[in-house]
This record gives sequence, structure tokens and C-alpha cells, in this order.
Amino acid sequence: MNQEPKKGFGTANGKIILMGEHAVVYGEPAIAIPFPAVSIQTTIEQKIGPATLDCTFYRGLLQEAPLRLNSLLTAISETLAVLKKSAVDFSITITSMVPPERGMGSSAAVAVATIRALYDYFNQPLEREQLMHLIDVAETIAHGNPSGLDAAMTSGTTPLYYVKNQAFEAFDLNLNGCLIVADTGITGQTKKAIQLIEEQFITHQAATQQKITQLGTLSKQAKLALSSNDKETLGESMNQAHHLLQQLGVSNSTLDLLVDTAIESGALGAKLTGGGLGGCMIALAETQTDADWIALKLKQNGAKNTWIYQMGANQIEK
Repeated sequence: MNQEPKKGFGTANGKIILMGEHAVVYGEPAIAIPFPAVSIQTTIEQKIGPATLDCTFYRGLLQEAPLRLNSLLTAISETLAVLKKSAVDFSITITSMVPPERGMGSSAAVAVATIRALYDYFNQPLEREQLMHLIDVAETIAHGNPSGLDAAMTSGTTPLYYVKNQAFEAFDLNLNGCLIVADTGITGQTKKAIQLIEEQFITHQAATQQKITQLGTLSKQAKLALSSNDKETLGESMNQAHHLLQQLGVSNSTLDLLVDTAIESGALGAKLTGGGLGGCMIALAETQTDADWIALKLKQNGAKNTWIYQMGANQIEK
């Protein structure tokens, strides 16, 4: 009787910055949530010969993969080193719904799913602390000095409230509503956006500081709203945050059009998410029916893709 070929599986979800982007750079709080509407699955299968990789950007021998995949390659090599295994006699296939360079944690999610799959394939238990360490090594390659947020979000199940240089604070997501994410189709420009705000601190320090402080206050309001199922307050906080981010110059006409479209289509609130100057926007809807309608209108007004997460209903699998 032939033995079944070995297989290993690993999954990860996307992440969304709900509130506090940019303000977090200046010591104000921000909120991130796992976003299971987009996910990544890595499958590892037994095969004879050198290891191969099949993903969005490359298909071929693992050892010949391009430099742009350095973060993933580091995750694989570091994991194999810990497991005391060699890169032979298996194939790695990565299926991703998380769009890259959109602030949704793509590089961390790929690392999470692949590390989990390697441990599963070699039938080894994976402690969370070890997973976080391996992702951190890979993310250092991708981002230089990662906060650890993407690693925590793409591998975890709870929202996080975080302040620069402080421990992440997990809290309960008790909100029954739908979060819509829409992709502008434009790569986000986080570094440029950060630079724009730095320049404003030089030219208009007091006014810029006031906006940053207000963004922090809105993050605090949003945390309470998420914990107490206060959709109206969360929606209004999102609207106010977007206006402040507009004033700071990190939105653009595409994001503004989609935010306005969402509000006009019945959203309780809407704003850009992540670095800005492109990337994605988010909108809050009361019901799934409302969310479907808003998503349709967003696509009609230029969104390249939309995703809906029914918060408080679809709890994320660990």
C-alpha cells in the first residue's frame, strides 16, 4: 500500500489600520484589526529534488527566487535552520488574496502562512513566541525596523491598541457591523506621506500638532466604540479622522472620491487607511445589505477591488 505524500498547510489573514495612522509616528495611539476577508494559504508538498516555490511573483527553484522575495526567502531559510531541515524534496505553493503594497500586511501574512506550513509539514509544534521571532526576522528584511504590528495582526485574532515604544494592548471587538475595504489600485506612498507631515511640523508646528493630537483623541474614542458596539461614534470618528488626514495632505482625489461615495451610499463613516496617497480606504456599514450596496457603488466609482468583513459575526479562526 502506497503511503500518502506528506503535506503541510498554513494560513494567515490581512490587517487594516482602523484609526491613528500617521499620528502614531508622533506618540499618539492607533488601532489595527485583523482582516479575515483577505487571507493567504501556503501548501507544502513532498516532491523529489531541490525545493521549488510557486507564488504570485515567481515560479521556479527556491534557490533562484528574485531579491524582491527576500523577506519570504528569509522566513523560509530561518525556519528551516530552526527545524534543522534542508531545502530539498518539497514544493511551496502560496495562494494570496492579500494585495501587496496596500498596507494590508501582505509581506508579514506570507511569512506567517509559510512558517506555519513548514512546521506543519515537518510535524513540529509551533509556539507563538517562536512564530513572532521568525516573522520579525523576515519583516526586518522587508521593512528595516518593523513595529511587530503586521506580525501580530496577520497571525492573531484580536484588535490591538498601540502606542509607539509601548506594548500592544489587545481588546475585545464587540461591534456588530460591516467593514468595507476598497483598493484604489494605486500603490500607497507611506514614506512620502510621512515626509509631507514632517515638513508641516517645520512650517506650521502648532496647527500640525493640534491635528495629530485630535487624531489620537479619535483613536481613543474609536476603541471605546469598538468595545461597546457604538457604530455611530465609530463612524463619526472615522469621518473626522479622514478630514484631518486630508488637511495633513496625505489623502488624494481618488481616496476622497471613494470616501465621499461611501458616505453618500449610506456608510456610517469612511476614511483612508494606512500610509495614504493611494492604497486603500475603509467604510463602516450597519448591515451586510448596506455593505454590499456601498461596495457596489465604490466599484462603480473606480475602486479596483472591495472586500467586506462582518465584524462580531465571523470570528477569525486561529
